[in-house]
Amino acid sequence: MDGVTGVAMQMLVGRDDAAPNFAMRHFVVQPGGHTPQHSHPWEHEVFVVEGQLCVECNDEQHVISAGDAIFVPSDSMHQFTNESNQPARFLCLVPLEFECGCDVPGS
Repeated sequence: MDGVTGVAMQMLVGRDDAAPNFAMRHFVVQPGGHTPQHSHPWEHEVFVVEGQLCVECNDEQHVISAGDAIFVPSDSMHQFTNESNQPARFLCLVPLEFECGCDVPGS
């Protein structure tokens, strides 16, 4: 996807695992990396495993760190940015029907 820098994604649980409702994805955002600023018709539930991220959602900015969770509503403009000098990792859950509608190329 255009606008992605320094982000990798791994599918942890999805359609191939016979999950009936949700997909769980693992993202690594390198220092200075970010997802594109974008929106889509599905929600995200995000849990930060390691590091710190700046999340912009509907013109509001939040800094979230390891152990924090955030809800990103459907159709909201959002972006995840790592402004720190350490990689950040987060888990992202989405409805299974959108498991391939990911924020990074090749997903």
